[in-house]
Amino acid sequence: MELSIPVKKRQVVVFDYGFGNVRSAERALARAGADVEITRDYGRAMNADGLLVPGVGAFAACMQGLKQARGDWIIERRLAGGRPVMGICVGMQILFARGIEHGVESEGLDEWPGTVEPLQAEIVPHMGWNTVDAPTGSELFAGLDADARFYFVHSYAVHDWQLETHSPLLQAPKVTWSTHGKPFVAAVENGALWATQFHPEKSGDAGAQLLTNWIGTL
Repeated sequence: MELSIPVKKRQVVVFDYGFGNVRSAERALARAGADVEITRDYGRAMNADGLLVPGVGAFAACMQGLKQARGDWIIERRLAGGRPVMGICVGMQILFARGIEHGVESEGLDEWPGTVEPLQAEIVPHMGWNTVDAPTGSELFAGLDADARFYFVHSYAVHDWQLETHSPLLQAPKVTWSTHGKPFVAAVENGALWATQFHPEKSGDAGAQLLTNWIGTL
């Protein structure tokens, strides 16, 4: 008789720094098969298989809250060790070098060059369902149809991707785009650091598949 070996669930920490739909993220990740904990505890955040950083609100306020919780240091240390991190919505935006809101420029984490700026569209905020244009070979969007739709709620975005990889030894980041007025960065896969501008936890079956894909890489 063959013995079945139980598959260990991946441990994911939803980083609780006061900005983000942590309960919605927790439920979505649990449905996708992860063992989820909401915490800002340094040790647990560092040692989890995956760290999810949500974000809702203003860029500058999220950055301030993240720094007060030492989240900036945790993200930097995890990435230095190749430990997976995923940002959602403003949790993605603060990964860029800077953000401009109401004419005020604030520093981001500078994991990627670029500026988060107001959407260039007739209707702002961008609120509702939209398709994305994922690159060939995307792991994040694996198994999803090209017409899959995701839920967006935002007034700011990155319109120009600035990070270039010239070395043949380094894999170029996979950048997914969407359009609301002008094209903007909708998701990024860059080594251990992934992020989405949309909310996968609010995106139904498509979002559930995307989170399952991320958990499968941990």
